[in-house]
Amino acid sequence: MSAKEKIYPESGVELTPFMSKHYDSILALASMGHYPRSIKKAIGNMDIRPDDHILDMGCGTGYNSKLMSAFLNSKGQILGMDISDEMARQFRNRFAEDERVSFMEERIDQPFYLNRKFDKILISFVFHGFPHEVREVVIHNALAHLKEEGSFYILDFAEFEMNSMPPHHRFIFKAIECPYAFDYIARDWKSILKEDGFNSFTEYFYLKNYMRLLRCKK
Repeated sequence: MSAKEKIYPESGVELTPFMSKHYDSILALASMGHYPRSIKKAIGNMDIRPDDHILDMGCGTGYNSKLMSAFLNSKGQILGMDISDEMARQFRNRFAEDERVSFMEERIDQPFYLNRKFDKILISFVFHGFPHEVREVVIHNALAHLKEEGSFYILDFAEFEMNSMPPHHRFIFKAIECPYAFDYIARDWKSILKEDGFNSFTEYFYLKNYMRLLRCKK
């Protein structure tokens, strides 16, 4: 997710124009190729059905939406949501020939109301970059736009103790992550989501268990 004006000064998810333009390449390079491979595994674990309708919250360039679209037939649909002009440009270019996938300029960190509901909602490596009260808004947006028995997927950092990380991993995390990320990894997300109305949790772990796909159902 990127912003035209930075709302959360300490956040790392509101990107500069340069980062927005080269986002996918930077992540692949910084992770030495591990991040794209883990994302592909995570999308594969979403159990996407051919006719699913999916909301990609904070969709960025459409990298994840492209992976998800491979599982869909002509009845399946994906709606990507972001607020960055550069991300919107890349997303629309990526799906210029695919009528199943559309884009909407919309903030996911403020209440929004769509006249449709989805089988699955994904938020990928955006959630940790918000203050906790804003994350609650995102959760409520997801709950409001899921069909009954629909699934909410949070692909982000897992919960872990910072001191348990190997020193070099800990150094990198502290160097590149925002203060909100440290708060995020310390919280019990299954308990929080259960209090907000979700249940039936499933977890998948990647990158030495520091990355997690958390699925919960409405």
